[in-house]
Amino acid sequence: MKKLIVTALLVVGIASFAQDRNEMGNRPDRRPEMEKLSPEQRTQLMVKKMTLDLDLNSKQQEQVKQVIAEQGAKREAMKADRMAKKEEEAKRNTDDHYAMKNKMLDEQIAMQDKMKKILSPEQFEKWNKLKEKRQGKFHDKHHERDHDNGPEREHDDK
Repeated sequence: MKKLIVTALLVVGIASFAQDRNEMGNRPDRRPEMEKLSPEQRTQLMVKKMTLDLDLNSKQQEQVKQVIAEQGAKREAMKADRMAKKEEEAKRNTDDHYAMKNKMLDEQIAMQDKMKKILSPEQFEKWNKLKEKRQGKFHDKHHERDHDNGPEREHDDK
């Protein structure tokens, strides 16, 4: 009888945990509408937002638009490459991880150099602060998600 009760509790616990995972995929903060936009639409929205934030003139807007479009194309190509690699092999060895991280950092340095040439020093400083703020939000969300799935969640329920 004890085994039956323990088994029933285990099944109920697993079922409720599975439901929590399914609901996490449907979070409202995912912004699926942004994923449905074309690359041109995303670029245009980013340029307009930067124009508001940094008070860009029309020449700067065109230059920033080109840089963002280039970055978007590179990002999409890298995403396609990552997906192909992910399908090809489940785990990357440390050399592949190093090369990918190194390439990503090189791209960030190149982007920063291009923006430094386009923007005034004040605009560049403000752009850096906005970039750091976005990165902080990104890391916070991923940190929260990692902890939601981690062992600390078990302690919160007790």
